[in-house]
Amino acid sequence: MSETITKTYSTKELLKRFVPYLWKYKRILFMDLFCASLTTLCDIVLPRIMSQLTNTAMYDPLSLTVELVGKMAFFYIILRIVDAAAYFFMCSQGHIMGVYIETDMRSDAFDQLEKLSDSYYANTKIGQIMGRITSDLFDVTEFAHHCPEEFFIAFIKIVVSFVILCYASVPLTILIFACVPFMIFGSIKLNHKFRAATKEQRVQIGELNAQVEDSLLGEKVVKAFTAEDTELKKFADGNEQLKTIKKKRYYAMANLNMCIRLFDGLMYSATIIAGGLFLVYGKINAGDLVMYMLYVSTLIATIRRLVEFAEQFSQGITGIERFFEIMDTPIDIKDAEDAKELEVSGGEIEFDNVSFEYPDDHNRVLHELSLKIKSGENLALVGESGGGKTTMASLIPRFYDVTNGAVKIDGQDIKKVTMKSLRENIGIVQQDVYLFSGTVAENIAYGKPGATREEIIHAAKLAGADSFITELKDGYDSYVGERGVKLSGGQKQRISIARVFLKNPKILLLDEATSALDNESEILIENSLKKLSVGRTTLTIAHRLTTIQHADRIIVLGKTGIVEEGNHEQLLEKKGVYYRLWNGIALEEVR
Repeated sequence: MSETITKTYSTKELLKRFVPYLWKYKRILFMDLFCASLTTLCDIVLPRIMSQLTNTAMYDPLSLTVELVGKMAFFYIILRIVDAAAYFFMCSQGHIMGVYIETDMRSDAFDQLEKLSDSYYANTKIGQIMGRITSDLFDVTEFAHHCPEEFFIAFIKIVVSFVILCYASVPLTILIFACVPFMIFGSIKLNHKFRAATKEQRVQIGELNAQVEDSLLGEKVVKAFTAEDTELKKFADGNEQLKTIKKKRYYAMANLNMCIRLFDGLMYSATIIAGGLFLVYGKINAGDLVMYMLYVSTLIATIRRLVEFAEQFSQGITGIERFFEIMDTPIDIKDAEDAKELEVSGGEIEFDNVSFEYPDDHNRVLHELSLKIKSGENLALVGESGGGKTTMASLIPRFYDVTNGAVKIDGQDIKKVTMKSLRENIGIVQQDVYLFSGTVAENIAYGKPGATREEIIHAAKLAGADSFITELKDGYDSYVGERGVKLSGGQKQRISIARVFLKNPKILLLDEATSALDNESEILIENSLKKLSVGRTTLTIAHRLTTIQHADRIIVLGKTGIVEEGNHEQLLEKKGVYYRLWNGIALEEVR
């Protein structure tokens, strides 16, 4: 079964897998790090300038001239100009690099989602998926830019500060830096809790999005059953859970920041006490102590910046983790390594001893079913719900793979041909019509990308859709709304049928294709489908038996498999299952 991977990833593993996305833009990355080193230079040089001025003023005041101050000021101004230019590059190109990486990852995620089978979507909420490829990856932009930058700057500042401070006083430097490992250890420990809370928040946001999407898409049902209070309660419960999780996350963030501030105080206190004593006993001069305090401030600011970055780091790592959960979801249905192009001559379909059970709940639907649909034959499947009619239709284009046996087209096992060539030769009209947000023409052209307007209109006429389309405000350029909400069920069905006419496939799968149509439209569509099915293999699934009485052959499916077979007249003469179904429908129609 395809389902999102929920294993725990280590930070090291996530970073290792993220590096190829970052390395693709290594030129921008290295330039960004070079600019980061330039901006760091100003912070490092300033304490040395102040130390030099202080020591000169105290121990050699005659050397402290306007010229010396002017030279130092000019040097520092030049550094600031360089700093501004470098910072501009970091803010612009650095963030743009993050956007490039985010775009690449989103493309890979969408490509993976397109390959996943129906099992995955049957068990995963769309709201969760949307959160993973939108908001989660937004944070990756900031992470991709700031992660290498922040750690690089921190490395430079810590190393350079250590070297310069050792030059001033080795014992004091060792004392100050002895606090750093404890500070880092405590931060890492608390950051793990913060990251866990961040991921929990992301999951709950996805759940809330899914619940809102479900409620809004079903708003007519909600209103019809006056279930507004029920939906409000469901939303309130989810919203309350999100509030609780966010509170937990902010407590974790507060603990993290409190830890850092305590260590800040410890390091400053150590500097004041030890530095003051060193000054009293002549172990350090006043200028070096000033420099020392400035470097300690820089060091503490650097560590604090890393801790503040921990929130961004946690969000970025969580986004990367949820991305790789999608990427690591196994693709159940894919091309075999030696898959060949499907070569369709007549379009004969054969179910060779086929058994099938759904991978998520292991509900067995078909058991050792054998059936051959001849080239150009119009075969209809009827029977009670749950007998496997729609399942059989889903196995032909490999929406699911058979558990045992094989489905063959013109003698070729469909598992051994490419899915693209397989599905290019199959036209499908399902009971649940899905129209994309766009115009009528765009939805019809989905059956043949690049189709001309004349081809689109011709397909619409064959499907009996041209008459109502031309009456729309903007004709074929009319906007259908999300999921085609601006059209009636029958209109949407005819547009979906027009897609198949335009695609002009060798094999037709009609799953309740005329179920949403009125009698007049049904007759029109049936006549069109008769024309389209000439010379093509057609599999029709129907509950309304009046729509398939002219089929070449009718198969009646039961829980044990095929229970009856023949044309309409033959099956009525048997007075078996089909006869009872036919008369049951007739009585229902009379009533």
